[in-house]
Amino acid sequence: MMIHNRALLLVGFGAMLCFAGAAQAESVTVTDDVRKNCEWDYDKFCKEFGIGSALLDMCFKKNGPKLSKACVDSLIAAGDTSQEYVDRQKAHMAQ
Repeated sequence: MMIHNRALLLVGFGAMLCFAGAAQAESVTVTDDVRKNCEWDYDKFCKEFGIGSALLDMCFKKNGPKLSKACVDSLIAAGDTSQEYVDRQKAHMAQ
């Protein structure tokens, strides 16, 4: 039983490390336009995440349909997302 619990603990820890590594793969590029145009969106949906962090990127993607047009346009201009990605998400939400 103890060996089984240790194995589960190791598997869980390994999964957390993999997730953390994946989360570090992307982060939000904070340009002046992103800072200005996403301030409301950040405060409303993602203020618990650090500015420019990978977790902020994940939060913005999770809340993409709720983000203001000005914020989305700024994220596209900064290279944080693409118009194609936004269009795919809109099409997916319409289904």
